[in-house]
Amino acid sequence: MDAARVAELERRLGHRVRNPALLERALTHASYAHEHPPAADHGALAFLGDAALGLAVAEHLVAASPDAAAGQLTPARAELVSGERLARWAAALELGPLLRLGRGEEATGGRARESILAETLEALLGAVYLEAGLDAVRGIVARLAAW
Repeated sequence: MDAARVAELERRLGHRVRNPALLERALTHASYAHEHPPAADHGALAFLGDAALGLAVAEHLVAASPDAAAGQLTPARAELVSGERLARWAAALELGPLLRLGRGEEATGGRARESILAETLEALLGAVYLEAGLDAVRGIVARLAAW
């Protein structure tokens, strides 16, 4: 991985990566892992990151509107964790150039594909959760959402 790009990512996140191998996995799409065994893809990290993101957003919404009904909170959370929103945040972090993609995804514009960017951001949040906990994820989400 390009050290300068990683340093810039850390600056944008407001978080210093402690485990480079975990970061590398977070940036590894299934297409790359398939072509480069035994590389592991970011699927499990994305699953974990999705949960941490959902909790961080839910906490923020409840803190901001403690008397709001679930019927108001649920669509607000859904909008904040939508693939479109996550892809925009991933693009702002410039995750695309850091992605490890297989040849097919590379050739068909995978670095800019909304679903890949959103999943990669979730994987990155999962990696942050594993190395630094939920408070670190909360900080990154707050920074991205500009709360």
